[in-house]
Formats: sequence, C-alpha cells, structure tokens
Amino acid sequence: MARTDHPTDRRVAVITGAASGIGRALAVEYARRGVRTVIGGYPGDPHDPAETERLVKAAGGECTRYDVDVRDPAQVEAFAEHALTAFGRLDIAVANAGVLRRAPLDRLTDDAWDDMLSVDLTGVLRTLRSAARRMDGPGAMVAVSSIAGGVYGWDDHAHYAAAKAGVLGLCRSLAVELAPRGIRVNSVVPGLIETPQSSDPVNSLGPEGLSRAAGGIPWGRVGRPGEIASAIAYLTSGGASYITGQSLVVDGGLTVRMPA
Repeated sequence: MARTDHPTDRRVAVITGAASGIGRALAVEYARRGVRTVIGGYPGDPHDPAETERLVKAAGGECTRYDVDVRDPAQVEAFAEHALTAFGRLDIAVANAGVLRRAPLDRLTDDAWDDMLSVDLTGVLRTLRSAARRMDGPGAMVAVSSIAGGVYGWDDHAHYAAAKAGVLGLCRSLAVELAPRGIRVNSVVPGLIETPQSSDPVNSLGPEGLSRAAGGIPWGRVGRPGEIASAIAYLTSGGASYITGQSLVVDGGLTVRMPA
C-alpha cells in the first residue's frame, strides 16, 4: 500500500541546520503534517535547537534533537543512524545546514574556501549519502541551494556561490543514481529570505539591505522561512511523486523580472 503524507503520515525526516530559519520552519511544517523529525543543530550555533523542539511539540509533532557538524563524516553518519534508533525508519533527508562568510577574492584563502565547501557542498553530500544508506524503500531528499550561485553571482562571496551552484549538479546526479531505488532528489533555490543568516550585516545584506532589495522583487517583499519550508514539504510529499532532479526557485519573481 502506498504511503500517505497527510494527515496520517508517520514518515521520519532528518533536517540539518534546524536550530533557526528555514530548518526550524520546516520542522514545524512537518509537525503539522505528521512527519516525525530529527532536528540537527550545530553546537557552535548561537540559536537553540531546543526552541525548535518546543515549537514542533506545540504544533503537535514528534521530534528528537541531535548535535551534528556536517564537516565531520562520522557525526553525519551518527545523525542519520539516530533516526533509526529513535523512530525505526528514515524516509526524508533535508540538507539545510550552511554558513555564509564575506571574503573578497584577494582575501579568500584556501582554508576559507575549503571550510565553506566542507559545510555548504560536501556537507550536503554527507547528509544525503548517510540518509541513502539507511532508506529502506521509497524516499525523498532536498538540498537547500541559494539564489546566489544557484542563479546569480555575488561579489565577495565566490566560495559561497560556488558551493551553492555545486548543490544543483550534485542533486541532479543523485536523482539519476537513486531513482531505481525510488528515492527522489531535488533542490530548492531560495531568493531573498529573512533569516538570521541574511540579516547578518557583516556577511550578508543585513536588515537595511533586505529592505532595500524588497523594492526589486515583483512580490514586493522578501520571503519568509515558512514559504521555503512549504516548498520543501511539497517536494518531499506524495504529491511530488514524479518530480526528481529539479531545482525549484522560490523568490517572489525576482529572477524573472526584466531589468529596468
């Protein structure tokens, strides 16, 4: 019998970077849909995954927290294994963990480049690989890319954009490789979304930059984390059963507006 995803869904999802922003919103969205979650949080993150857990439970969901640094393959394997320990199955993997650092080319060291890719690209590989090893039957995976790299270039962020562009090719290739097992792999390309990361005025746009950028978005505002979470939830649902290898841009129309 085919599995359903709402309202009687009992699938299990792992989410990296779930202490705040898109990851937190997704955990809550899954709670509303009946999907049980393993909330992955980086111990050095100033945001508390316990707050995500509180919100999930307030929404009637079931979850467990687990510390994971996606730069460490052993930790990522243990993170995926925790889904089996806690819930006995693993059906969905969402690679959302990411870092954002400003670095002009003349100050972009090899170490800074390697650390960025280890989180934002290789960390995605580790997350999806560890989940695939533990999926018994049909499954769904989504990796979070960015409009920077996924669509546009971004000055002073070459390493970030390169990693996010690489996520698209990684997901397309895994979609082909894992299709015979019934595992779908897609990516989401968020536009300008109001998150703790984008609100950082040092490494990203900051609140004032986001406010100015809103004027160039046809929808008239920047996006909210929950709007990206809804897109991910759809791509990992039964309603998207014939969608794989795709990159869904969620940007309020930013990338389709004709330049003035």
